[in-house]
Amino acid sequence: MRVLQIITSLMIGGAEHLVVQITQMLRNQGYEVDVCLLDGEETTFYRELELSGCIIYSLSKKRCFYNPGFILKLRRIMKGYDVIHTHNSSPQLFAAIANIGLRKRLVTTEHNTDNRKRKNPLLRVIDRWMYERYEKIICISPKTEERLRIYLNNNKSSFRLITISNGIDVASFQKAQVAYDICPADKIVITMVGAFRAQKDHKTLIDAMNRLPRDKFQLWLIGDGDLRDKMQDYANRTLQKKDIIFWGNRADIPQMLKASNIVVLSSHWEGFGLAAVEGMAAGKPVIASDVDGLREVVKDAGLLFHPGDVGELASLIMHLSKDASFYEQTAMQCRKRAFNYDISKMIEGYKNVYEQK
Repeated sequence: MRVLQIITSLMIGGAEHLVVQITQMLRNQGYEVDVCLLDGEETTFYRELELSGCIIYSLSKKRCFYNPGFILKLRRIMKGYDVIHTHNSSPQLFAAIANIGLRKRLVTTEHNTDNRKRKNPLLRVIDRWMYERYEKIICISPKTEERLRIYLNNNKSSFRLITISNGIDVASFQKAQVAYDICPADKIVITMVGAFRAQKDHKTLIDAMNRLPRDKFQLWLIGDGDLRDKMQDYANRTLQKKDIIFWGNRADIPQMLKASNIVVLSSHWEGFGLAAVEGMAAGKPVIASDVDGLREVVKDAGLLFHPGDVGELASLIMHLSKDASFYEQTAMQCRKRAFNYDISKMIEGYKNVYEQK
């Protein structure tokens, strides 16, 4: 079976990580899986996929996700595959249009509980048409499915929704070696992994750092994105340079999480929160904003704070740093929770979807 994954880019992010994992693991199990990118910028994930031997089609080398010219290019590529699996808004729409007359099996994964286009009545009409073209609409969490059902308002495509929870290779994070070469000897490391976009709200975490004792903590921000320069400028104005490191995209995230003390996700919304599970699998206490997607993953294991509440976030970080017993208890609960999201369950779910006739 030949499967084509279509996604906007391979920047660091949950959807991008999912595509890399699915592609690598299914290829190891005998599936022919290739990837098509609207933006073919060579990133850490891009190079990782190259090593797996899959074909990577790049429709552009620029960050241009809404070029209608991509539709004809996609159509030519799609002809050689049995299943077309899309991720993110523009690939979802472009593949649906490109498939007119081709009649390829279309599958898509919905990665978020919300997005800005859902507030536009015109785009809702387009979305309903688009989702009706898909054989299966896979949601990465129960809350993602619930929100999409409400948005589609019992449109006939809503009956094609299923949930396959995201997963990670838990063992690879548990067995990872600590990155001692970059680990500060005398500081508590707070780490956030995520693309620099408005959804992730890095500003709240940077502001929380300002509430913490100087010289005791260091903030690691892993990832890239459109807002990185803006956040670096903001951090330069509000923090000492030695208190924060912008690492960019990294291939050694398991090792970096092992070298961290606390993992934070300050997102305004998430479909699932893969980075939270990665932090848990690395054995670290996770603090996350109390929003759909993250709440289901973190509640009763890690710690939750009200979105955007700088003081509450800083207080939770201080509690973990001062109370060793509380720290160990939270870390243990997080380690146990990670096993609920092992990648093997996710891969079986996707295989079942691909094999359905």
